Amino acid sequence: MSARRLLTGSALALLLPASLLAGSQSGSAADDAVAPAASVSLLKKFTQRVRLEALPQIVQHGGRTAASDAARTAITATISPVHVGRRVQLQVQDGPEWRPVATARQNRKGRAQFAAATTGDGDALTYRVKAMATRGLRTVKSHPVSTARWLDATFTDEFTGSELDPVWNHRGREHWSSSRRTCSKGDPRAVSVAGGAARLSVIKDPDATTRCKVRGRDASPGKYAYRLSGHIGTQGAFSFRYGVAAARVKFQRLRGQHGAFWMQPVDGMYAGAAGSEIDVVEYFGDDHPQGGLATFMHRYDGKRRVSTGGWIRNQASYLASRRDGWSKNYHVFSVEWTPRTVIFRIDGKETGRMSGHISDVRQFPILSLIAADYEIPKIKERRLPQHMYVDWVRVWETPAP
Repeated sequence: MSARRLLTGSALALLLPASLLAGSQSGSAADDAVAPAASVSLLKKFTQRVRLEALPQIVQHGGRTAASDAARTAITATISPVHVGRRVQLQVQDGPEWRPVATARQNRKGRAQFAAATTGDGDALTYRVKAMATRGLRTVKSHPVSTARWLDATFTDEFTGSELDPVWNHRGREHWSSSRRTCSKGDPRAVSVAGGAARLSVIKDPDATTRCKVRGRDASPGKYAYRLSGHIGTQGAFSFRYGVAAARVKFQRLRGQHGAFWMQPVDGMYAGAAGSEIDVVEYFGDDHPQGGLATFMHRYDGKRRVSTGGWIRNQASYLASRRDGWSKNYHVFSVEWTPRTVIFRIDGKETGRMSGHISDVRQFPILSLIAADYEIPKIKERRLPQHMYVDWVRVWETPAP
């Protein structure tokens, strides 16, 4: 049991890949007249526009469990005009000076992205970027941003110990044909905690005495073993309205079930209900023809269910290397939720955003590995159980504008 609230960040070293490190002459902190720094800054100068944003600690890919405090802050510089390949240097304020810590190249969307320390000696850090001169564009320095806004997480669970924290409850414990779960249901036996992670599984139901026939729109020939699914949420114990929610997850390997980190309104999803279901990430298994990763948002317009979103594009670009994989290593999947927009990210890199009809009611996080009726024929029963692992979940709630 390990869920906690109002976590204070600890001192971190600047752990940046050697390939990103670059040196240059330091500049004076007096170059910037903006103080104190916020988490977002905007500069317009020399016909150029530089937007800099410091996000929470949502960068932490790797093969093993790790402390959430050791995750790195995501910093994104968005610069226009766009010049693909332009060198952008990240600098940290060090007393009266600015010290370079990393460089990145501007991509086709105009972004240069960094992973940086959150604190130094226990204090928030202040950053800026310096976009280098190139092809008619002058060198320009952004206004600074600070990590101070994200030092205290509203909610954290690192899944230490051997039991789920009471903040989590087990969901979906009945067979619901209307939810395309005729053959599976949530069950505590499909959830365990060990080694600093929660393991959510799809297993055969040991109590079943018959086999399941899939009917309706997902009808398929044959009968299948009933399944138990790991399906937990914080409904009734923790919810929030606006902010950033993140989970560090290593997904299941095979198709036949899908793992997910998602959120629902505290009063549930039904015709006429307020709010939206926000699927931060769903994974449908290795070797899926669409890559396996998807994000969605579902809401009701009167009695009509409306869904937006879909498969994440260029999924391999978010992996650390060719040997990396969504079922091989942990990655941080997050959503930034504001009154106007939801922005989805993997290890701090934006994968997509949605605007319009954004939920304005309190929501609660959910973790699940579910075998839906339409997926069950895609896996041989001898390949069960399948598992997904969740290293930690964090939420940074922000006040409504």
